[in-house]
Amino acid sequence: MANFSVIIPAAGASSRFGKTHLKKPYALIKNQAVWLYSAQQFAERKDVGQIIIVIAPDDEEYFRMKFNANIAVMDLTLVIGGKERADSVRNALSRVSAECDHVAIHDAARPCLRENSTDEVFDQAQSSGAAILASPIVGTVKRADPTKPQIMETISRERLWQAQTPQAFEKHLLLRAYADFKGQATDDSQVVEAYGHPVDIVQCSTSNLKITTQEDLRLAENILKSASRKNIISEFGVAPSKKAGSLDDLLG
Repeated sequence: MANFSVIIPAAGASSRFGKTHLKKPYALIKNQAVWLYSAQQFAERKDVGQIIIVIAPDDEEYFRMKFNANIAVMDLTLVIGGKERADSVRNALSRVSAECDHVAIHDAARPCLRENSTDEVFDQAQSSGAAILASPIVGTVKRADPTKPQIMETISRERLWQAQTPQAFEKHLLLRAYADFKGQATDDSQVVEAYGHPVDIVQCSTSNLKITTQEDLRLAENILKSASRKNIISEFGVAPSKKAGSLDDLLG
């Protein structure tokens, strides 16, 4: 069984998240920080030997004070991020355990990841060396004038996919790709693509959304609540009544 190191970047500025004192990885869903939902997906996996959480320098004091118990219980490796996302991943790669032979990167702000999706992308990465989750673009795509909200052209959605995470790679391939890459990248598959190695796509549900706005946060809460309902129904065999002492109470 491959031994994965999982990097969870949480060092972004959250500039589009709205007027709030909390950055999106630290926003709460049912009294738990968003990044914890993401990290817990991997903490329970037998094929994950290390979890690295990457935070902004100015968040370190808050993070250690607020999440010290989680750091200890989940045995997290804490890394300080850089100016851009690619810089943060580079910093994390320098701390990847020698015992891990694959690396996965998962956005801290994607709390709705399904276990079977992780299984599939991990399996594919072990087979081909590089794989990402992605969903086909189904809406009509327009290119707009950057100076005003006016359509310039309609783009065919054929063969267009929206990249998601986790993105998983053979460790030494990813290390070589980052060492060779110049500039910045918006995701890690871009770095491996530039290195010349093919990256496989594993189709994933759009419910694996990345929280960017306050509306996304509310949508993620509904998705997680729905997933909890399904888990309880599966466990009990039938859906409990929605009266007092029922499913809603079990979900808190």
